[in-house]
Amino acid sequence: MSEQKSRRGVVQISEVANGLIDPVLAKRAGINTMLLGSWDEIAGADFADCTRPEKIVWPRRASEIAGEGGHQPGVLTVACEGARALFLTHAQGELIQRINGFFGFYAIGQLRIVQKPVSPPPKRNRTPRPLSGEPARRLETMVEGIESEELKAALRRLGTAVMSQRRR
Repeated sequence: MSEQKSRRGVVQISEVANGLIDPVLAKRAGINTMLLGSWDEIAGADFADCTRPEKIVWPRRASEIAGEGGHQPGVLTVACEGARALFLTHAQGELIQRINGFFGFYAIGQLRIVQKPVSPPPKRNRTPRPLSGEPARRLETMVEGIESEELKAALRRLGTAVMSQRRR
């Protein structure tokens, strides 16, 4: 009995998302979600936080034009933050081996390192205004039966954030 039939129509959302995203990534960037999802393991502890694969450029039918047949390795563009790009340049041979080990064949022959920010800037969390009037009284009645002061304080913060009016 196949795996699909044993699930009886239940499909994980990640499978659906990968099925939708992979063709777009393959067409635009030449990479797939498996590479993106496993990048932390591939890059290792030294480069996982400061690098991100951007695209793979495959040679344009070089084997067909030359009549050789066979596979030509691609060029992986990796975004790297600041001065860490120098260290990545020195370790690119090892990283190429790890990437090819991930793919299971000689897929990448060269890295192209581009210096740019990798992690998004941290979002500034605004503290909500304190509640007043009816919402404050409702929140106090909701948390009055809780014995733990730490839990009560956490629930007050959550309630304040949920019940406060947002600016538009």
